[in-house]
Amino acid sequence: MNSPTPAQLGYRMPAEWHRHAATWLSWPKDPETWPDRVPQVEKMFLQMMAALAPHEIVNLLVDDAVTEASVRERCTFASAENIRFHQIATVDSWIRDYGPNFLIFGTHASGVLHTGGLRTGLAFNDWIFNAWGNKYEELKKDNAIPRCLEGILNARRFEPGIVMEGGSIEVNGEGVVLTTEQCLLNPNRNPELSPADIERYLKDYLGIEKVLWLEEGIVGDDTDGHVDDIARFVSPSTIVAAIEDDPADANYEILQDNLRRLQEMTDLQGHSFEIVTLPMPGIVAGASTSARNLDRLPASYANFYIANEVVLAPIFGHANDSCALQTLQQVFPNRGIIGINCEPLVWGMGTIHCVTQQQPQN
Repeated sequence: MNSPTPAQLGYRMPAEWHRHAATWLSWPKDPETWPDRVPQVEKMFLQMMAALAPHEIVNLLVDDAVTEASVRERCTFASAENIRFHQIATVDSWIRDYGPNFLIFGTHASGVLHTGGLRTGLAFNDWIFNAWGNKYEELKKDNAIPRCLEGILNARRFEPGIVMEGGSIEVNGEGVVLTTEQCLLNPNRNPELSPADIERYLKDYLGIEKVLWLEEGIVGDDTDGHVDDIARFVSPSTIVAAIEDDPADANYEILQDNLRRLQEMTDLQGHSFEIVTLPMPGIVAGASTSARNLDRLPASYANFYIANEVVLAPIFGHANDSCALQTLQQVFPNRGIIGINCEPLVWGMGTIHCVTQQQPQN
């Protein structure tokens, strides 16, 4: 007999702007991820923690007591008492993709009710993490992290049994999920599943009712097109879409196609979404190494993180930085927008959203 799914039990994944109980981070340390840049990335993590701590708990995974003591000493900012340390070893910092995918119990704001048994409290999905299609064998070890956190969270853990990363899905909190064909339908994830199968898993385990498909992500993205670099819900009815202005840029046609798709999409009630465009930061270049080709890094202003009272926004020292920050301030008028220079961080092939994971209040 199959166990009931989260949707059958009344659980759903809330939107990122739903009030947080905490943010989860994993302390950075891998020199292969950030060549010659680990100290800079550590400073960025401290900057993120300082921005988040006045508004919510920050749960930080560290490898050992020595690391905890070192980081504690560097937490000299206000509200440092809101940093909670957990000595759980990780390989890398991409907790968005391997960490818990949190769920809450209840109805959508639209009033859509999922029935099937009385439940309260927090739950989470423990998807299979295969390091973005078996690209990095060592990083697969981080697949164990959600199970390690089960006792700390004291929350129900669901095991969907398929490969999925947190950066590949984006929900509006009212029954809709946005994703990409390039990632979720990639044969390096779940080759045995059809698009209809994938949609059923999303509905069963996220508590959503409609799946919206974009085609592909930006150039240089080794995740095979995560949606959190190209399009983000900022309200149940509004989507911020990354757009490249230069027709000669390799991202131009990709993002124009995604924009056309977004303009044709509708919510559960059949209403079109408001689309707000966000510029791109041009080419942020890396270098070729024996392990990776970093000629073009996946830099995008869309990889922001919505926290309690604030939005942490990646910037790159580009002329479009100010426009991006202004756009985010317009769509988040009641939150402070905090720009963080992510050039060192994007050498690891991701930025702020990729290294954060929200734990919602329920």
